[in-house]
Amino acid sequence: MKKIIFSLWCIMLTPVFANDVLLLDDALRATYTACVGIDEALYDLKKMAGINTAITAVGTAVGAGATVVGVVKTGKDAKAETLEAILKEIEELSKKQTPMTNTEVSVFMSEFNAAYDTVIQSELEIESELKKTVQQSKKLGNWRTGLMAGSAATNLASAVIAGTNKVDDDLEAQITACKESLSVLRTAILQARINGEDVSEAQTIESVCKEFEYIDLSKINKRGKGAMVSSGIGATTGLVGTFTSASANSDKVRDNNTDFGKKKEKNLNTVSNVLAGASAAASATATVFNATQIKAIKQVAEVASKCTGVLK
Repeated sequence: MKKIIFSLWCIMLTPVFANDVLLLDDALRATYTACVGIDEALYDLKKMAGINTAITAVGTAVGAGATVVGVVKTGKDAKAETLEAILKEIEELSKKQTPMTNTEVSVFMSEFNAAYDTVIQSELEIESELKKTVQQSKKLGNWRTGLMAGSAATNLASAVIAGTNKVDDDLEAQITACKESLSVLRTAILQARINGEDVSEAQTIESVCKEFEYIDLSKINKRGKGAMVSSGIGATTGLVGTFTSASANSDKVRDNNTDFGKKKEKNLNTVSNVLAGASAAASATATVFNATQIKAIKQVAEVASKCTGVLK
């Protein structure tokens, strides 16, 4: 009785499938056309994400370097400020009494020497140390400015790459077409099985390629957008920090020894150091987004590679 019912069911369905369902070979060709090549497009995405990860890693290192250099420069500036204060105090004391002897200056300098691990015993040595310290500060300021410019450039390049490295409409449409072709293939497999055809190869293809239905393309674009935003922030802070650092290290600002001028220089240096740190942090965040984007691309690429493998 069951055999009779199954036979009648097959007879009833046969006209429907015959009119509306692709032949198995045609369905396989359609699946091949729709699904092959997706892995190549994803390879390009993965490659660019890898390049961008390297760029943001460099940006992180450069930004961190600028921060360290800025901190060292702050120490040099503090030392120079102390030396200037000492020279001024010696000058004021000498006006009120007989000039200080080298021994008196040496005693006067003992606390400074202990603080900075130096040995300065005369006024002439103080002037020499001050000049050297100012030169070091100037050089460190130039280094910081250069590193900040490098950080801005790498973050800008990263933002551009991240903005374009995404699943575009063409690739999304191809993956959608691949999924639709698999739906048609399933129906063709059912018809072919009813017709008594060998469907083993088609079932293997359908089984492997159906993993496309479980992938989430939005992860790739979301992480790319995150990298773009982070790199954009890093580029902005790096650019502003470059100008701030250059201004702080300019002769116009450095040579202004009024209270206002010194305060301005100190504030500009502080802002430059903060921006350097912010630029490094933004680059590090973009690196994380790029790395996770690579992971998301790999997951889709593995499906595409397996599907292409069974289709060829």
